[in-house]
Amino acid sequence: MGVPTNIITGFLGVGKTSAILHLMKNKPENERWAVLVNEFGEIGVDGSLFEGHRHQAEGVYIREVPGGCMCCAAGLPMQIALNQLLHEAKPDRLLIEPTGLGHPKEVLEVLSTEHYRDVLSLNQTLTLVDARKLSDPRYTNHETFNQQIAIADRVIGNKVDLYEENDRQALRDYVANHGNKAGVEGIEQQVVFAQHGNIDAAYLVGATAGISHCHHHDHHHSSHSHSHSHSHSHKLLASDLPIPASGFIKAMNQGEGYRSVGWRFKPEIIFDRVKIDALLAEVCAERIKGVFVTDDGYVGYNATKEGVTKTELGACPESRVEFIADTLDDSLESKLFACVVK
Repeated sequence: MGVPTNIITGFLGVGKTSAILHLMKNKPENERWAVLVNEFGEIGVDGSLFEGHRHQAEGVYIREVPGGCMCCAAGLPMQIALNQLLHEAKPDRLLIEPTGLGHPKEVLEVLSTEHYRDVLSLNQTLTLVDARKLSDPRYTNHETFNQQIAIADRVIGNKVDLYEENDRQALRDYVANHGNKAGVEGIEQQVVFAQHGNIDAAYLVGATAGISHCHHHDHHHSSHSHSHSHSHSHKLLASDLPIPASGFIKAMNQGEGYRSVGWRFKPEIIFDRVKIDALLAEVCAERIKGVFVTDDGYVGYNATKEGVTKTELGACPESRVEFIADTLDDSLESKLFACVVK
């Protein structure tokens, strides 16, 4: 029997990381879990966020695949990271979080190949959706957004505490038309609701129906399904490079209609907590994630257009931050350095 494996997907800023952190917090004490997390940008922030909450002594092992959709380059970066993670952690459960701009269908197909057939047991695929976004064509016309819903065994309407009266039903209706049971008889897809990523671990249990029917839902985009290749897929990413004498590394990426820019800073650079709080609260971006060494401890940041969530971290070897938006402010770097303790 293979390792029970769940894909937890959803578009930018919907709360995937919060959901995984909640699941980790409620992990059975006697189990070892592994988390493979994929990021659109090259900097690699999620791993540091997860590590700041949990570490190997508590039975959770983390591995990152930064730099774009993990299924690119025939899934090679993903397979290397996955193989290493399985070897090191020997987990009782594996959670995979693709980037919000990645294609979960291709990830599921990689995991379904003969190589992994006896290694992994593909369990429920969960897709988080903010139902308020269903009125925004930037979401509903986006191939990845629709593929995430099409591939899901269960759709979770997250941030339900912020919904208006008709948002729940709008999500149910959208899933009925775009979900994995649309036009496929006998396949059930449940829609449930949550806030702050607080989801029941019972949702993880059970075999996925995703791989058997995902070909029904290419949404007429099959000719474009792998147009998101990244030119840097064969070079060292900014997350792996040594930090030069300048004290920082900057990396940019673009695809799927979005751009990212991120920085890594040498450990000796300390940020002013008050100033970095203010900066991240004022920047308009689809999503911001960061971990900072500050004059008031180690802090993790997870921000969307709705606001910033700050978390005290137990550890943080260096400061890292990533911004994703359709357009980005060219002055971000100077604003970041203005927050450094002199």
